[in-house]
Amino acid sequence: MASNLKNLSSYKKQDIPSAAKMRFGIVISEWNKDITEALLNGAVSALQEHGVKEKDIFIHHVPGSFELPLGAQFLIESVNIDSVLCLGCVIQGETRHFEFICNAVSEGIMNTGLNYNTPVIFGLLTTNTLQQAKDRSGGKHGNKGVEAAVTAIKMVTLKKELFKKKT
Repeated sequence: MASNLKNLSSYKKQDIPSAAKMRFGIVISEWNKDITEALLNGAVSALQEHGVKEKDIFIHHVPGSFELPLGAQFLIESVNIDSVLCLGCVIQGETRHFEFICNAVSEGIMNTGLNYNTPVIFGLLTTNTLQQAKDRSGGKHGNKGVEAAVTAIKMVTLKKELFKKKT
């Protein structure tokens, strides 16, 4: 597996546009809290590193990963934001529950973004083990929260550039 060889969150800071005038919502799952809090810390740090002010980051918790899409929808409907990051962690167990949750959350996040014409970012870890989750939430393979923040900034920038050209 290629991810065993590198930090997946590495990027060149100068390649990321300024996010100084952007506003972000973050919906975070309370399930697997140690992992999701690490994802949140990574996301917030990355957003602030690229110019987002603390007052422009709106953080809200939901009980589990299944609730991330609806939490994102609530944020879009209630707060003037440019993008929502959905952060969660589902670890494979002994039943098919893992598959159902991962599929539903993936589809829900995608549909929320399409339905609201707003970048809704997939920051869900779907791992086989707790160790893999730790490795992807600030461990040897980086932090998926950082990746979600960078993706959000890039998508908001893309939307602003394209819609500016349209007028």
